[in-house]
Amino acid sequence: MNNSTLAPHESMELHEALNFKTLCLTKSKLMQGLVFDQELKALMQKDVTQSIQQIAELQAIYARAPFQAPVPNSPTPIIH
Repeated sequence: MNNSTLAPHESMELHEALNFKTLCLTKSKLMQGLVFDQELKALMQKDVTQSIQQIAELQAIYARAPFQAPVPNSPTPIIH
């Protein structure tokens, strides 16, 4: 059995997980500007940091998908 590529259904599930994590990252990053509680803001920043790391890990697995599609090196920043 060839384990170097993902099955089509695994690729789709991974794609969905990657989209979800990217959406969560975007929401946490955008909501930080609306939060005034420093504890909550620190928690949201921790979520952003962890999400970026998790997205990078998912992208490494996504590179094994059986179809040819470019894999971005990092998520496109919305806010600098």
